[in-house]
Amino acid sequence: MRGIFNLLYLAVVVYAWLIVGRAVLSWMRVKPGTTLFSVNAWLVRLTEPYLVLFRKVVPTWRLRGVDIDWSSVVALVVLFIVARILLIL
Repeated sequence: MRGIFNLLYLAVVVYAWLIVGRAVLSWMRVKPGTTLFSVNAWLVRLTEPYLVLFRKVVPTWRLRGVDIDWSSVVALVVLFIVARILLIL
């Protein structure tokens, strides 16, 4: 049973890193047709179904004409809580 929890923990941590990677790429100007563009598209496809759950609940903040989306941060906090619970079990 411990092995299953370890595998779930690993999946949660990897998914959290995918969200972090997506966030970092969102700060860059990625040109279509490049490898980074393909990686970004892949990360969006993998993480969007999870992040959209939080975008429905967490409002976007507007600061000096820039929209700041906090849904990724809240989603990561939830993943880290789940990871912590999996370590305890």
